[in-house]
Amino acid sequence: MKKLIVLLVAVIGAGACYYYCKHLPVQEGRFELAGTVVVPERLLELAQADNNSCAIIVKNEADVPVAIKRVINPKFPLEFTLGEEDLLTESVGNDLKLEVQINSHGQLGIIKEGDVFGSVDGFITANAKDIKVEAGKTLGKVQLAKSAKGNFFRTAAR
Repeated sequence: MKKLIVLLVAVIGAGACYYYCKHLPVQEGRFELAGTVVVPERLLELAQADNNSCAIIVKNEADVPVAIKRVINPKFPLEFTLGEEDLLTESVGNDLKLEVQINSHGQLGIIKEGDVFGSVDGFITANAKDIKVEAGKTLGKVQLAKSAKGNFFRTAAR
């Protein structure tokens, strides 16, 4: 009788362990992003020029970069994934910003004439999927608007 009770307890314990392990929530990595970078047709030739690099930059709420991925000679639309191997820091919050910079000079954070850039509106989470970011902005040559009546500053000072 004693052996039967021990056997019954062992079977119930094994069944409970199997059920508990089978129904545990799947733990994702603490950081894994996936999405697509798109460039509008008007900027596509500039963005896909030879020797360009596309930097996908993830920043925390304080605008400090926490992860970076670079793609050399990108073709758009560009599908990307960032994982723990792309992290720059140990701590990653849950409110993150994602930016894209496409340039030929390789310097991040410095936007020069001819660079293409963009960002995701709002915040993303550390395990977001299907992110779509449009790199639809560029800096062109700054020009003053011509006025038919002369210089604005000269007329405003009178």
